[in-house]
Amino acid sequence: MTRIMAVGVFDLLHAGHLHYLEQAKALGDHLTVVVAHDDTVRNSKHEPVTGQELRQRMVQGLKPVDQTIIGNPPEVPIFDILPQVNPDIIALGYDQVHAVDKIQKKLDDAGLSQIKVCRVEGLSDDLDGTRKIIARILDLAAARKRLDQEDA
Repeated sequence: MTRIMAVGVFDLLHAGHLHYLEQAKALGDHLTVVVAHDDTVRNSKHEPVTGQELRQRMVQGLKPVDQTIIGNPPEVPIFDILPQVNPDIIALGYDQVHAVDKIQKKLDDAGLSQIKVCRVEGLSDDLDGTRKIIARILDLAAARKRLDQEDA
């Protein structure tokens, strides 16, 4: 059995997330998704819109996902989660900033060269990311406000 690990924030779950997890699951038999800890999201991206438990619950409900866990807080070394997941492959999303070769080198240096890292294909859609969706909502709200002001 080939075990796949995917990682992400999964804030405001959308089609790009589903596509990423479908692509990851296609690499093997069992997909474990590590949902980023709230503190990790705060440190690396933004204040999460939804909390880690809700994000985990939403991701667990997706068809390709076999198991979900919440990632470690940022003060815990990133590779400390690997014994719990025991992946054969770490699947990265098309837009995740991590470099495949750098992660593979760190795995090799840590004596974990049996774990392979690969990047999956992205979804070619104009609303394939959380930031894009938020921007679209803000644009629609601004347009609505302008129309309301014109009508007043």
